[in-house]
Amino acid sequence: MCAAAQLSRGSALGERETGLAVYYSDRFHGKPTASGELYDKTALTAAHRRLPFGAIVQVTNQRNRRSVRVKINDRGPFDDKKRVIDLSFAAAQRLDMIRAGVVPVQIELISLPQPKS
Repeated sequence: MCAAAQLSRGSALGERETGLAVYYSDRFHGKPTASGELYDKTALTAAHRRLPFGAIVQVTNQRNRRSVRVKINDRGPFDDKKRVIDLSFAAAQRLDMIRAGVVPVQIELISLPQPKS
């Protein structure tokens, strides 16, 4: 897998990052995320180390080319630098990665949150 830029707060729309994706275990369902929202395993959400809360990214499973758009509402993953995103259970299902648990992905920044007035 070739290296790509790391997505961050200053990233432009369309920028991409590659790495590994994992998904949250059921034990986090209903617990607060870093943004203050409760984790809902049925929602299309994810954790990223640097992107702002509310950013939308398209995540593509590099093994089967399935994609899903998720909203960033948490921080992580922190245990492994190769892992670039933690997905909700629903997002992982859409990518058909439940059995594998960890898959190579490409993340593309689709939109940034609107400033609050």
